[in-house]
Amino acid sequence: MRYELYYWPGIQGRGEFVRLALEEAGADYLDVARLPKRGVSEMMRFLESRGVEHPPFAPPFLKAGNLVIAQTSNILFYLGPHLGLAPKDEESRLWAHQLQLTVADWVAEAHDTHHPIGGDFYYEEQKREAKRRAANFRAERLPQFLDYFERLLARNSKGTGYVLGSEIYYVDLSLFQMIAGLRYAFLRAMGKRGSGHQRLVALHNRVSARPRIAAYLSSKRRLPFNQQDIFRYYLELDG
Repeated sequence: MRYELYYWPGIQGRGEFVRLALEEAGADYLDVARLPKRGVSEMMRFLESRGVEHPPFAPPFLKAGNLVIAQTSNILFYLGPHLGLAPKDEESRLWAHQLQLTVADWVAEAHDTHHPIGGDFYYEEQKREAKRRAANFRAERLPQFLDYFERLLARNSKGTGYVLGSEIYYVDLSLFQMIAGLRYAFLRAMGKRGSGHQRLVALHNRVSARPRIAAYLSSKRRLPFNQQDIFRYYLELDG
């Protein structure tokens, strides 16, 4: 099957979690908004169409045959079994989905450090609030998320360095993206905490060395982090 991913073309954003799964699996997919002859206009026409049975609220969304699936965690819940990136038993699949939803909460909290009031305001209009929000994130929320996933990795009795067992699943790819993004946005804060979360660091390195992921990361398909994205670097927010 050829999948069609719809997301904003200039940022990694939430769509990157889906791209990583598609890339790791070697899936046949089109990143529609980046295509010169289709682009953002096609994505917007789709979003505004009244003829879609299950219309998405916002990107990312995925077309898979006749299915239209939105929300990053929901897309990965669908793709996981089809791409061999999810456990086979129901209990473990739900556990993977639960962890991905936790990652989604983490993503939202990271984003809100620089936009605590709302996305319709420029960062410069909410710098004071952002500084307070980022300080709380660095001191309280960031270590809680890091500690949680570090414990899960330590609990894996197979000792493979993956979260759910001996194989890599989409949650591992998402954790790689979180560590990469947080290292960009909170360089100092993550540097201070690196020694306490060695398993997460090792997971990041293990994923980045996988052949298909390594090829993707070195290609033009992997957009660089930038100041329009979820993960943004502001010196004053890094403590």
